[in-house]
Amino acid sequence: MTALEFNYQLTGLRDNLERFALSLTQNMEDAKDLMQETYLKALAYRNKFADNTNLKAWTFTIMKNTFINNYRRAVKSNTTFDNTDDLYFLNINKESPMETPESAYATSEIEKAINALEDEFRIPFLMHVEGYKYKEIAEKLNLKIGTVKSRIFFTRKKLMEALKDYSN
Repeated sequence: MTALEFNYQLTGLRDNLERFALSLTQNMEDAKDLMQETYLKALAYRNKFADNTNLKAWTFTIMKNTFINNYRRAVKSNTTFDNTDDLYFLNINKESPMETPESAYATSEIEKAINALEDEFRIPFLMHVEGYKYKEIAEKLNLKIGTVKSRIFFTRKKLMEALKDYSN
């Protein structure tokens, strides 16, 4: 594929990329930044793209990985050091207000809903919430990765249904 064909096909993905970026960031300005970064990486690594493969999937993977890396970088930048001799890590969001009675109650209701789930759904979901990747969960629980993904998906659906009074 020539550079011109590659660029033409890449720009043809604009609407799809914009929707995907918006679904990841939930903010139009951040989505535009993510799209720009994705285009830049796709053009920079054009030589890594194998001809006769799926350009859309390749570009979406670049976008997803860029989003994840940016998110991890943002979380890491919020980690500060305590200046004591022990140098404890503090992961406190300085912008979060004190816990209100309403939020404490909502948190307890969410925890009850999660704890009411069957183990086969609850355990993979909690591992995912704790930051494990699908592959890691699959390996630890000796499950197929598709099974892990579907259980987490169905757990989300169950929790949304059980907690629909808390949705905005």
